[in-house]
Amino acid sequence: MSTPLSALPVRRLTMRDLTACADLAEDRDWAREEHRWSLLLAAGTAHGIDDPDGKGLAATCVVTSYGSSPHGGELAAVGMLLVAGRHARQGLGQRLMNHVLHEAGTTPLVLHATPQGRPLYERLGFTGIGTTRTVLGRLRPPAPTAPPLATRPATAADLPAIIRLDNEVFGADRTHLLARLPAFADRLRVAEEGSTITGYGAAWPTPAADVVGPLVARDTDTAKALVAALAPAADRPLRTAVDVRHTELLNWLEEHGLEPTALTTLMVHGVPGLPGDRTRLFAPLNLATG
Repeated sequence: MSTPLSALPVRRLTMRDLTACADLAEDRDWAREEHRWSLLLAAGTAHGIDDPDGKGLAATCVVTSYGSSPHGGELAAVGMLLVAGRHARQGLGQRLMNHVLHEAGTTPLVLHATPQGRPLYERLGFTGIGTTRTVLGRLRPPAPTAPPLATRPATAADLPAIIRLDNEVFGADRTHLLARLPAFADRLRVAEEGSTITGYGAAWPTPAADVVGPLVARDTDTAKALVAALAPAADRPLRTAVDVRHTELLNWLEEHGLEPTALTTLMVHGVPGLPGDRTRLFAPLNLATG
């Protein structure tokens, strides 16, 4: 006889669970994106509940923790809360979130909620503070600007400056995540003025599209130049998630071939808002990492 769902323990997931995590995502009609799962399992703390009948994972959730910086305190991002379809609406999602809240203690949490998930998060005390729009499509090359805003491939020597800029903009120290970007991303570029880096962006692959994120820039023109430089040379779609307050960038992306596919609500727990300078944070690495 199967173990009751209420008695199933929550355990820490490891890289050995990569395939099971991707299988669970596919079960819920999400893309497998094993490349993204590999980053999340390496840089974050993943929690899971095993299926009582031995059919892989019944539920998952990943927490990516960030250290304090001069521009803010500690912060943790919650993502990839997934429950197998055969166990939906049986309380597993809430069990995992209660576990995450207990483990977090007083650390503020941030997440991107789908319309389906938002009611659960609201019951648990999360508050909506913004909206993020995901866009997808083949980016048509923009007309040249005069003079063009130059970007260049990032080098290993740029990483300390990228981290300093990111700490200022994101408001928490995510060095352990950014240090993995050169290996994770296909392309990593910076914009600079003189010897000062004014923005950076990365593009990384999924089976269906190349994803731009994170995208940090001094202004919208810098963000546009980075996206244009990061767009895949081959005829592959581009995907990114942009805060709806960045209307100029979103309009530009849609004018050049990308279409809206989803809206998520940016939510926080334990803090009224987010640290840093969000006017310069155009896109997250992905929604799961905040």
